[in-house]
Amino acid sequence: MRGLNMAEITVVGSINMDIVALTNKYPEHGETLFGDSVKLLCGGKGANQAITCARLGKSVNMIGSIGMDTYGKVIEKNFQENQIDTKYLKRVENESTGCAIITVDAAAENTMLVIKGANDSLNVRDIQAAFSRIEESKILLIQMEIPEAAVLSAMTEAKNKGMFIILDPAPAEGVTKQALLYADLITPNLQETKQLTGIDVTSIETAIEAGEYFNQHLGVKNSVIKMAEKGALLYENGKLTFVEAIPVKAVDTVGAGDSYAGALACAIADGENLESAVKFAAIVAAIKVSNLGAQTVPTIEQINKYCEENNLSYYRLQTNQ
Repeated sequence: MRGLNMAEITVVGSINMDIVALTNKYPEHGETLFGDSVKLLCGGKGANQAITCARLGKSVNMIGSIGMDTYGKVIEKNFQENQIDTKYLKRVENESTGCAIITVDAAAENTMLVIKGANDSLNVRDIQAAFSRIEESKILLIQMEIPEAAVLSAMTEAKNKGMFIILDPAPAEGVTKQALLYADLITPNLQETKQLTGIDVTSIETAIEAGEYFNQHLGVKNSVIKMAEKGALLYENGKLTFVEAIPVKAVDTVGAGDSYAGALACAIADGENLESAVKFAAIVAAIKVSNLGAQTVPTIEQINKYCEENNLSYYRLQTNQ
């Protein structure tokens, strides 16, 4: 087993630097407005999910690609400070690190323009090389912001190793139905659900329709259909559970879905059932949207304090810290 890696959770996905501009309202086409402030923050769906798992006490592999530039150095240092294994990071000279230009308005809603950059350099050979050294990882957490060939390769490798595969089918623009064939659980939001099923989810009833469509037509037995402030529907091979959202004053919704997916992975890695995992994820995401930045994920101590103050409970989280 010498030279092999045994992190509990393996994340494959995008790594970006987020340029976040805060403004009272979005400018119209051709309009110039003065915003409130701008911040440079580490981001990318894959990186956000890896940071979530690490801050919740799990050992994490991160497989992704960055440029050999200033942003790449900052991001790699951020991973290391959060005890994330970076040996599987690809560093490319001819591409800049991925970048997301994000605008957040007074209602905490956001628009996002993503420049993939080095993320598009991740290929099948990189995936196979990484997985050849990974053992005992329980969970694969993956999204759709990297090339589809790399996504499918990672899911195939994980399936061969008996890992539980969580697919966050985001963004909607990048979703392909082929990837669904390997997923043990998917976590689409409203836009992604409509993209994949054609169903406009506006209620629990239409969410159930979507869950049944995933199962009967796309072969996905387990799905968590995220309905934003309305809550989430867990469709578990025909069993239905609705989990209400936790009411909070949202500051920044960027990365909310990533913190949700990361929390799910942590709970499932601990052997929790899907209902327990979804309830835990709702707590983590609620705390995250109360703070600015895609990676402002709460620690276990902060979660415990929040639950005590709000009369909430969750399973006892196992950690390696």
